[in-house]
Amino acid sequence: MRYAFVAEHRGQFSVRAMCRCLRIQPSGFYAWLKAPLSQRAQEDRRQTELLRKAWAESGKVFGYRKLHDDLVEQG
Repeated sequence: MRYAFVAEHRGQFSVRAMCRCLRIQPSGFYAWLKAPLSQRAQEDRRQTELLRKAWAESGKVFGYRKLHDDLVEQG
């Protein structure tokens, strides 16, 4: 969460100053930037996109039970 804050405000403040205030290491921040998303995060992103698509196709009226059933049918 702290790294995301630093990334979001990089244009306004220096990374080193924000890291000092948040008591985190700049090297940790830069390592976080380079790290790819975990497999779990990638799968969560994929499933979220599938849910949004199914919900939009339903006319934005389906509830979570029907969306779940649709996703199970899709595999």
